[in-house]
Amino acid sequence: MRRPLFAALALLPLAACKPEAEASAPPPEPPRPVQVAVVAMQPLEPARSLTGTLRPRREADIAFRATGRMTERRIEVGQQVRKGDLLARLDPADLVLAARQAEAQLASAQATARNAAAEAGRSRTLLAAGHVAAAFDDQRQATARAAAEAVTSAQAGLELARNRLSYAELRAPADGVVTALLAETGQVVSEGTPVLRLAETAERELVVPVPESALPLLNESRATAEFWSRPGERLPVTLREVAPQAETNLRTYQARFTLPQPPDWLALGMTGTIHLAGKATEAATLPLSALHDRGEGPIVWRVTNNRAEAVPVQVLGASETTVRLAPRGNAALNTGDRIVALGPQLLDPGHPVRIIETRLAATLR
Repeated sequence: MRRPLFAALALLPLAACKPEAEASAPPPEPPRPVQVAVVAMQPLEPARSLTGTLRPRREADIAFRATGRMTERRIEVGQQVRKGDLLARLDPADLVLAARQAEAQLASAQATARNAAAEAGRSRTLLAAGHVAAAFDDQRQATARAAAEAVTSAQAGLELARNRLSYAELRAPADGVVTALLAETGQVVSEGTPVLRLAETAERELVVPVPESALPLLNESRATAEFWSRPGERLPVTLREVAPQAETNLRTYQARFTLPQPPDWLALGMTGTIHLAGKATEAATLPLSALHDRGEGPIVWRVTNNRAEAVPVQVLGASETTVRLAPRGNAALNTGDRIVALGPQLLDPGHPVRIIETRLAATLR
């Protein structure tokens, strides 16, 4: 009977210690009430739309290369022309006379050259026989050479006169459309005076004024064009050039977008809109109080399964009450995420939280 008694006495201190050990264990930490802001990711640069006009890449004033009175004009504004088509004609009377004069001058020069060559030949024979001095022969040889050069000059003059006669007809230098008439039939035009304006239709561009704030998007985003005559139909465009200097009045930069494969329904002068997509990088605007730094870079606390999760972020900009953030490294920040908006310094990773209020993401309300 002594053994059971001693065993019971030995268990008495252990029984007394068990409630004391259970009382010393810390109770589980209750969830901390938090306010959250819902993330709305937006492009770092918003999409922009710019309105412009369809214009030809090449447009030039066409002029006669001769002087005269215009006797005929075969085209009208808006008419399509092909390369080589006759556009207008000058009175060729004076040009014909100039060509005949050049022909006569060439014939005279040729006759003089033949006579000088014959005299040079006789002089060379007499010199060999010792009947004339060397100086006399040199003079005859020089005269023959000068006469030959005169023939060459007369031939060039005749070719020039014939070219000027052909310039009495103004022909289209390329396929295009007539956009303006600058002279009328019966008017005397000088050489180089513009008669009409021709726009080549092979390449067309959408010319738009671009504000300074939209310049970074031109080279970094994909652009499409939508014309007012075909709403909802977008065409791919490529930026060709941007003016190096802003216009004086509007302070905008002129940009030219080419259409690689323009459809047949496009007409010069149509109004179109260039759509510039925003930057691929997205950012979120959150209350400034949501930002925290534990010594390893800025973070925010995301509520996942009622627990706090640290998300590394990079600060893109800040104001007095808000901060613009983007995920840093391999972290992800998505639309709809709930971020602790107040008191992030009181949390630790995995800390249980309880949402009591949802606030506007970009305000302190």
